[in-house]
Amino acid sequence: MTDLLPVLTDTWDAPRSWRLSTYEKHGGYDGLKAALKMPPGDVVQAVKDSGLRGRGGAGFPSGMKWGFLPPDDGKPRYLVVNADESEPGTCKDIPLMLASPQHLIEGVIITSYAIGSKHAFIYVRGEVLHVYRRLLEAVAEARRVGYLGTDILGSGFDLEITVHAGAGAYICGEETALLDSLEGLRGQPRLKPPFPAVAGLYARPTVVNNVETIASVPGIIAQGADWFKGMGTERSTGHGLFSLSGHVTTPGQYEAPLGITLRELLDLGGGMRGGRPLKFWTPGGSSTPLFTAEHLDTPLDYESVGAAGSMLGTRALQIFDDTVCVVRSVSRWTEFYAHESCGKCTPCREGTYWLKQILRRIEDGAAGSGDIDLLLDLCDNILGRSFCALGDGATAPITSSIQFFRDEYQAHLDGHGCPFDPAASALFPYTPRTRTPGTALVGAGAGGHR
Repeated sequence: MTDLLPVLTDTWDAPRSWRLSTYEKHGGYDGLKAALKMPPGDVVQAVKDSGLRGRGGAGFPSGMKWGFLPPDDGKPRYLVVNADESEPGTCKDIPLMLASPQHLIEGVIITSYAIGSKHAFIYVRGEVLHVYRRLLEAVAEARRVGYLGTDILGSGFDLEITVHAGAGAYICGEETALLDSLEGLRGQPRLKPPFPAVAGLYARPTVVNNVETIASVPGIIAQGADWFKGMGTERSTGHGLFSLSGHVTTPGQYEAPLGITLRELLDLGGGMRGGRPLKFWTPGGSSTPLFTAEHLDTPLDYESVGAAGSMLGTRALQIFDDTVCVVRSVSRWTEFYAHESCGKCTPCREGTYWLKQILRRIEDGAAGSGDIDLLLDLCDNILGRSFCALGDGATAPITSSIQFFRDEYQAHLDGHGCPFDPAASALFPYTPRTRTPGTALVGAGAGGHR
């Protein structure tokens, strides 16, 4: 059994955990004091040496990303923290900012010092008003004691932090759409290149990182890169927040080294709710390909999850038992992506709309015999052809659910409705087919999906 590892969550159960005084009692701002005694380049190198990878989903090496910035030309450069947590099932950054915002504030100051930024932005969802207010107060607290403003701790380094509330668009979780929104424009993805490191916010060099990524930086600087590398796996180092939700006895945030398995997390969470069997789950939110019970022992690190056919993403582990209709679940996710498409590109704007219609038709029992293959064909025409990753993410639960549960889709067609509907199941009983772990349930669909 892998033990839990409280680093970012170490103060969550402390009285008034969000206060600066509480954070300082637990070693808060030791990382900043150490960083300000180092040349900025050494701070960047320490993060590179730690192996810290982006915790927002892509898993790109953070120190390398910082290193892409061009040489300082004396003009502004920016740090932007992506706190627009919108992925269905993802709920790690908002609890972190609510329970311990100073982890993030300290990380912002250290990162800004490392990249030479004198103005940082935290872009948070406007709907989470309580979190927005808490961040504003956390920034004010840090400024009152001299961690922000001019000549921070006598180092000669100046920094201001702006907390900006977005208007609730899922697309603004994409870094360039976020930058457009921050500039007061409609949130839509930009054409890349140029990348934000060259021309980001206000056309100036910009680093965009996720909340958890930046909040992990103080520990690396205070404890050392080797300390961080001592956790996780060789290529997926460190600790991470795993959001366990759905049909589990004790849902919540579980902080553990990368490489822990779902089986271990379920044991820590009290097992499946009601003792029912696991049917399917998402390893990284609803935009990642589904896993089934045969993947219980897949290490939750970037390489292992990728090799198994999915993505670690935001580590949003949504757990579904055998009472859940996979078609209904995928249909609800698809309706979300169709609603949140920004409309900039045709494959996503039109494709998600038609995916939604066909899934609704299948669920209602009004689909034709070729609609399952039509779904796969539509996914083929979206995947890799949309302007940003929203379109690709919308196809992932569809293609993977058909791969593992095509017989369930077919049961909707044969029974003219959902076999999990009590009225329909009495007339058209449905018995899921079993298969040997590691083998495909069905053959290739349209477009060669297996």
